Order: sequence, then C-alpha cells, then structure tokens
Amino acid sequence: MKKTILFLAIAIAAGIYSCKEQSQMNKDILDLSGIDSTIKPGDNFFGYANGNWVKNTKIPEDQRGWGAFYVLRDQALENMKTILDSCLNEKNPAKGSVAQQVGDLYASALDSNAVDKAGINPIKDKLEQIKAIKTTDELLSYVASEYTKGNNLMFDFRVSPDDKNSNIERALFYQGGIGLPNKNYYFDKDAKSEEIRASYKEYIVKILNLTNGENAAHTKDAEDIIKLETQLAKVSRTPVELRDPEANYNLLAVADMEKTSVNLQWNTLLQQLKVKEDTLLVGQPEFFKGLSGLLKSVPLSIWQQYLAFHTVNHSAAWLSQPFYQAEFDFFSKKLSGQLQPEPRWKRATMLVNRLLGDALGKLYVQKYFPPEAKEYMTNLVHNLQKAYELKIKEATWMSDSTKEKAIDKLNSMTLKIGYPDKWKDYSGIDISRSSIISNIERINEWLYDYDINKLGKPVDKTEWFMTPPTVNAYYNPSFNEIVFPAGILQPPFYFQNGDDAVNYGGIGFVIGHEMTHGFDDQGSQYDKNGNLRTWWSDSDLKNYGQIADKVVAQYDSYTILDSVHVNGKLTLGENMADIGGLAIAYAAFKMTKEAEGNKPIDNLTPDQRFFFSSAQVWRMVTRPETLLWRINNDPHSPEIYRVNGPLSNMPAFYEAFGVKPGDKMYRPEEDRIKIW
Repeated sequence: MKKTILFLAIAIAAGIYSCKEQSQMNKDILDLSGIDSTIKPGDNFFGYANGNWVKNTKIPEDQRGWGAFYVLRDQALENMKTILDSCLNEKNPAKGSVAQQVGDLYASALDSNAVDKAGINPIKDKLEQIKAIKTTDELLSYVASEYTKGNNLMFDFRVSPDDKNSNIERALFYQGGIGLPNKNYYFDKDAKSEEIRASYKEYIVKILNLTNGENAAHTKDAEDIIKLETQLAKVSRTPVELRDPEANYNLLAVADMEKTSVNLQWNTLLQQLKVKEDTLLVGQPEFFKGLSGLLKSVPLSIWQQYLAFHTVNHSAAWLSQPFYQAEFDFFSKKLSGQLQPEPRWKRATMLVNRLLGDALGKLYVQKYFPPEAKEYMTNLVHNLQKAYELKIKEATWMSDSTKEKAIDKLNSMTLKIGYPDKWKDYSGIDISRSSIISNIERINEWLYDYDINKLGKPVDKTEWFMTPPTVNAYYNPSFNEIVFPAGILQPPFYFQNGDDAVNYGGIGFVIGHEMTHGFDDQGSQYDKNGNLRTWWSDSDLKNYGQIADKVVAQYDSYTILDSVHVNGKLTLGENMADIGGLAIAYAAFKMTKEAEGNKPIDNLTPDQRFFFSSAQVWRMVTRPETLLWRINNDPHSPEIYRVNGPLSNMPAFYEAFGVKPGDKMYRPEEDRIKIW
C-alpha cells in the first residue's frame, strides 16, 4: 500500500500538560486580520477565518497556489540553498565527500549554458539505440536498461515490503506506461478532457520535432503514441480502484506470469532487471496480460516512437531550454495553470534533495533542526495517543475484541521525528560538474542497486521514505509508523510559546490525521505489524462500512468551480483522517490545563482559537487548473472542505460559534458523522 502523505506545512506544539503564563503566549500567532466578518462562521468557516486573506493574496506566477504550506516550502528551499551554495564554493573538497557530491550535483544543475550547448546530445546514444531495435527482445532489453537508470517505461517496478508479510522485501510490478496522470484522462468525454488530450498530442509533436527536426509525419507518430497509451490505459485501473490494497495484492509465481503475459519474456526481463526471485508481487495482473498482447499486436515501429518520446520526456527538464519549456508548458502550465517556471536554483535544489536527500539532509538538520522540536513532538504525539485510546474505548459501534486490537495497534505505532538514525553513504557515486544528465543517471543506477539489494532480505524498518528537508509528513501502513521530517518542523509554524489551543488546532490536528490513517478504510486493513489481514469482526466491518458510506456521501455533495464535484470515494481515506484527526486533537486539547482554565485571548475562547487554528493551517488559494487536477488525482479534498467538512460534524464547533439550523454548515445531529 502507498504511504499516506499529509501535503501540508504545520506547527510544532508544546506538551499537553505544559503550564504557560498568559504573558508568555504569543498573541500574534492567529492572523485575525484574515477574518471576513461578512461571512457567518456557520455558513463557511474556512471563508470566515481566511476570507480577507484569500481576497488579498495573489498567487506568484511561478506557483500553482499559495498558502501556509508554500511559505514553509520556500523557507526550506532557501535554507537548502544556503547549504548548497556553501558546498558549491568550498575549495578542493575531498572526492566522495558530502560537500563535493552535493556541491557538484548542484553546480551541474545550475549550469544552463552547458545544458543548452549540449542540446539533445546527452541522450543521443539512447535514441540511436532505439532506432536500431529490430526485435521484441531488443525492445525489452532497452526498457530494462532504462529502469536501472530511473526511467520507468511501459510499467512501474519497484522494491517494496510484502503487504502480507511486511518483514520481507519483494519485487513489485504495477501498471504504468501512460503519459497523462491516470486512466480517466484518456476516456472522459467532457470538453476539458478533450482539450487536454489535444494539448498532449501537440506536446508529443513538439518533442519529436525538437528531437528529430520538423517533420509533418510527427503528427501521425503522436496519434500512434496516444493510441498505444489509450490501449494501456484501457487495461489499467482507476485511481479509486487502486485504493483497494487487497484487490491490488497478488503474489504470483514467475512461471505463472510467463503463461499469462508470455510476450514480456519474464525470465529474461527479470535477469536484466537483476531480480532473482521466483515469486513476484503484481498489482494488476490484467494490465500485464494486456501489455503482453500489445507487444505482439502493435507494430515495432510504433513502440520505437513511444520509447523515443518517453525517453526524451523523462529527461526534458534537464535538457536544453526548448525541451524544458515544452515540458513546462504542458505539464505545469496546461495541467496545473502555473504561469512561469520556478527559478533554476529552486529546481536544482529540489533535484539534489530528491537524489541525494540523506547527504543534504544530514547538513540540513545540523544547521536548522532545533533539538527541542523532537521533544515537543514526542510529548504531543504521546498525548494524542492517550486521547485516541479513550476515543476508541468510547466507540459504540466497535466490539470490545476489536477495540483491544485497535488500541494495541495504536500503542505499537512507531514515531519518527526529524531525521533517520542512519544515513545512506553515497561516497561511491561518481558525481562531477560536467553533465547533469550523466550525474542523474549514475545516481539513479546507485539507488536502483541499493533497492535491488534489499530483495529477499528482512525489511529495514528504520528506513525513511522522505528526506529530512521535506515539508510534509506521512503514515506508512507497512511499518505502522507516523513520520515528521525536519523540514516541516520550522517557522513560521513553530510556536514554542504558542497557546495550547493554537498548537493543538494546528500540529495536533495533523498528528491526529496521521494517526487516524492507521484506522481509515485502507489503514484499518493492516494489523499492528503492518500486515494486510482482517483483524476486525464481521459486525465491526459492517458498521465501519456504513460510516464510510456516509463520509463518501457528504464529500460527494461538495463542489468547486461552481459545478465540479469532489470525488468522495477517491478522497475517503483522507476525509476520514481529517474527521477523526480533528476530533482526536480536540479531545487531547480538552485535557490541557489551558482548556480547563477557559481564559480568552484576543477575545476568543480557547475552543474558538482551536478551531481558528485548524482553519488557518489549511489556508490556501489555488489555481483553477490545479484544483481540477487535484479533483482527478489527489486523494485529499480541497482545503475549504478539509476545514468545513470535519467541523460540520463536531458538536463543539457548533457550541463555540453558535451554529444553528439554517446555517449552511449545519447538519442535524442524526446526520453528523462520528468516527471516534
């Protein structure tokens, strides 16, 4: 199962039993100037708490949206840039040292003159290799070689813990091979989808023209590529179908795959991929059966054009400016509405973080991660666990036997904060300032071998799947862990002297959200050891299913851009985590001395400050194109409903702001959803 990602910048909170004097509290933490008093809190609390801020905020041209998350991300990038500039300018660093490797990778990414001068040359040998392909054997050999360099062609392949035996690493084969975000983009009949497909065709033609010179035949080539991708999409599953971990788990013998998808020549393919196992995890067997048929029925010349386009597309961001501009114009501008590219230094910084994240991360935490943040987070997580345990015990829809197992899983959750205990050693990778494409491929080859060497071995559950500077958080069901990288634990959301109401409404909400993923419609299928198995009673599963259906119906009713509905099934897990997470955070907050004292700050009660904080951490303005992309791809609801959705189910919110029948957020008591 995929890890559930927060995609939000958040705050650090103080301990649940901390006793602060009112004079110590920062009264400027909540931005009350953002309030739009023309909106009733009970009609649209997101709009009430953030309306003036939304009206006065302009999205930068090089961004897809703007809000708290973006501010924190920009600060993290600035911090990383400071480190990288220092490494870049270090005199004669030792070969293989952290400073040499991150500095030279960064330098090669910044060198636009060298990149523009090189043009298509860095991947010209690959294109010649594709042209020389004469057989399906040679086609698959090229595909396998590209996987070792970080380019997934035709399908997705990675090393992953076995969902039903989470202590063992296995080779996982998954559907893939398409250039648009998911299956639906190839078949939806609305005008916007037709427009995107037409733009995708134009992009393919542009890439082929840049690669081979202007040629009218490239229009037909683009049509053939899209037709092939449409056939791949036809045998793929939708984003909603991919959410079912049981349906996407298939442990199959290589011998069986040879029979059902014979044209993939599995024994040879696996040898070239360096996979020696005789059993594989296969997410969607029907996809590989369909792909096998296409390898036989589609002319080799079309497969060659497909590989040529995707090879260039994969590297376009680091080829000469015309290639990058074409890639940006389609994927960022057309699909997401971003008007201008980000500065090259930001792109270069993100690349170093992605490829050498442990090396850069080690320097990052030494310079920017306050040790006390780890203590604050640890205390707060433990306090939310206490509140969650009480909520589980109080649940009327769950049997005692399942409650006992749920509490055991909750208390078995691993907490990771800041950075890993051990770091990857990249010193053996040859990195220079001469060619960014060569650097990327050598690093990817090292990372590929690093993962392949895990196969058949016990899972290292100390491993992290985000780099320390990353501004995000996640829950990993296979490890039963919640993870908060150092990048998210920094100002402007780190309020060491903040009142408990604000901190629990902010970081507490987020911690509760991540914890609740362990019990959402997907996470609940994994036991305390991270194994996919049924540990609920039949009656509890039925009751839980009825609650989930109500959540789907509630969010299905929400719209953006006047008429586009949220997909309640796609966003179910995240919505359950929002509803449950906010309830847990509020329960933990009510255990604090501050909540007991009930003293107002800035004329707001502690409860009101809690709810204001929960709304302001999701403060965001987003481009319409990005909103549409998110509706089709993102398992998270738009921010307005990450606020209003959970709040409309919380009696304490009704009491805090006097919400009454007739208010737009009002839900009759019998319709309010209570998970925990």
